[in-house]
This record gives sequence, C-alpha cells and structure tokens, in this order.
Amino acid sequence: MQALGEGSVALKSRLKLGVTLLVAMVAMGTTFAIPAPGAVRYSDAGPEAQLARVFESIDQNRLDIALKQAEDLTRAYPTFRLAQLVKGDLLLARSRQIKAFGNVANAPSDRLTDLREEAIARLKAYRNKPQANVVPRYLLQMQQDQKFAVVIDTKKSRLYLYQNEKGTPRFVADYYVSQGKLGADKLRAGDKKTPLGVYHVTSSLPRQKIGDFYGSGAFPISYPNEWDKLNGRNGHGIWLHGTPSDTYARPPKASDGCVVLANQDLDALSKNLQVGVTPVIISDG
Repeated sequence: MQALGEGSVALKSRLKLGVTLLVAMVAMGTTFAIPAPGAVRYSDAGPEAQLARVFESIDQNRLDIALKQAEDLTRAYPTFRLAQLVKGDLLLARSRQIKAFGNVANAPSDRLTDLREEAIARLKAYRNKPQANVVPRYLLQMQQDQKFAVVIDTKKSRLYLYQNEKGTPRFVADYYVSQGKLGADKLRAGDKKTPLGVYHVTSSLPRQKIGDFYGSGAFPISYPNEWDKLNGRNGHGIWLHGTPSDTYARPPKASDGCVVLANQDLDALSKNLQVGVTPVIISDG
C-alpha cells in the first residue's frame, strides 16, 4: 500500500480536526486503548475490535495503517455502513481537508448523525466490558432451568448474555443493538418505543416465515406482561430480530420498538435462547 507521502503531516492534521473528535468523545478525556494481544476478555464476534484499532491508529496519526485496517474491515463486513464511512474519510483526507466525521458531500445530516451515534455506542461499550463476575442488580440469581439470561441496556445500545453457573449469572458475551426510534419505556401501541421490564422469549420465527426485513430470524418476547397490563401499557409484536441482507447494522434508534441485532450476532445469540424459559430483561441503565 502506498504511504501518504510528504504531505502526510498536513493530512494528519486535517483528519484529526474531524475524526479524532469522535475518538476524544469516546475516550472521555483518557488515552484511547485496546486490550493487549492475548488478553482475556469476553465479547461478541463482531467488528468492534477492528473498528477500535482503526480509531486507535487515527489517534496516533498512523493514517496509512488506519486506512489498511479500514479496508480490511469493509472487506470482512461489506454492508457495515459505519466502516465504509470511516474508510471514505481516510481516503478523502489524502486530497483535501476533513472538517467533520463523515465528510460526505450531500449526505443527509440525519444519516451521518446516526452513524456517529453508532460509532460512539460501539466504542464506548467495547472499552467498558462488564467483568465476568459482576452481575446486574436485577439478575442476582437464576432459576435452574434457565441456562442463559439476556439483559438489554437501552442507554448503551447493548445486549448482554449471562450464563447460569449453579444459579449465579456469569457474563459471557455482548452485542450492539438498535431500539425504538423514540427510545425506551413503551406505553402504547405504535409509539415507536422499546418496552422496559422483565420478559421471556415466547417463540422462534425462521427467516422463511417473516421475510428478509427481519434478517436471519426473530424471537418474539412476552410484552405486554402482567405488570404492563396493570399499568395500562399496551401494544404487541416486540421481537428480537436481525437486519435485512443488505444492511449489517441499524442506528441505535431505528426500530418501531423491537430490539435489532446484526444477523451474525442474532445467530450466535439464538443458540442460547430457550423458548418459554430464557428471561429477557430490558432496562434503561
């Protein structure tokens, strides 16, 4: 791959005007870092480790390496729009000044905002994994027949998977998710919000029955539960589901109330879901 050449210093300064602004937001005033090679950590099989390395290289002014990493990332995940945007910025920085993250001519501002928010949510979560032995206060103990439990944090756009080890939950994996367009705390049908509460998976719907929009499958949950009904909450059709075949992921707030995962993440998660048994706890932090 060709280096940036004699003008690399100027180009680095230009790119840092925009892209490292995002890195600074994610790092929250600290040095941006990724786990050392070989370090033990629990995570999903998604693109966040690669994405984190791209931003780390940008922050260290290694733009030629960052571009190579971005190219590898888009090759592995060709429908990952956030990665395509970062790669485009890096290519554009070779020829002119970058004033903002997502310096795409005539791009809708709302689409760019969605991608910025996705980047921040992904990288914050990547840098702040739960420890394996730390348990959410609302999941202190699991029933014997519950092999796994799902906890969704709508503020972090994150789904956490816990395994039952003799009644004690242990964190094993996490995944980026999208929620309702208008956030969480669903009250009524059609309000485009994701419910908050304790539910369980009620069925499994294969792709063949629901169409490409829902990706590799769907798992309806038991909203509204009895507590919801007592409090006048209504609506139906809240699912955990995937993405269309031409879309790797959706923005943090993009559904009509469902919880949406990348198809490969849903496929990994689905192996651990027990219909009628697996608890799905949705909270706002």
